[in-house]
Amino acid sequence: MSTFEEQDKIGMDAAFQQAYISYKEQNGIPIGACLINNLTHEIIGVGHNERVQKNSPTLHGETSCLENCGRLKANIYKNCTLYTTLSPCIMCTGTILLYGIKRIVCGENKTYEGEIDLLKSRGGCEVIVTDDQRCIDIMDQFIKEKPEVWNEDIGEED
Repeated sequence: MSTFEEQDKIGMDAAFQQAYISYKEQNGIPIGACLINNLTHEIIGVGHNERVQKNSPTLHGETSCLENCGRLKANIYKNCTLYTTLSPCIMCTGTILLYGIKRIVCGENKTYEGEIDLLKSRGGCEVIVTDDQRCIDIMDQFIKEKPEVWNEDIGEED
């Protein structure tokens, strides 16, 4: 693999597969993520939103992915791309900034704008939003089916 274009397709496909896994689980919020090492082009880990499934306040797609990667040295994170089906919330943005991940590819930010401006300004991250129709469609479907679970996930009241 020689270009980000190829890696980005693999990363977004893996993130979307994770989102779909979550969607098929009971009340799972369809947000998935994948971390790929930009030097080796290998997937380090994947994860999906597991807040409902594990009764966790912090297992969003991105944090689940990083949890599944295990402990990594700081220089590894700095040479990775994080793929996520939805733009990161403030909690996930804080985690990205903490570990110095410099490249983020988001499937969409129409459903939830997230903290893309903060990533760019504070972390100097390259942020790419792909407007992936799969990501938009699965979130639209989920929000129609379970608006109360979605509102809980983003910290809003019903």
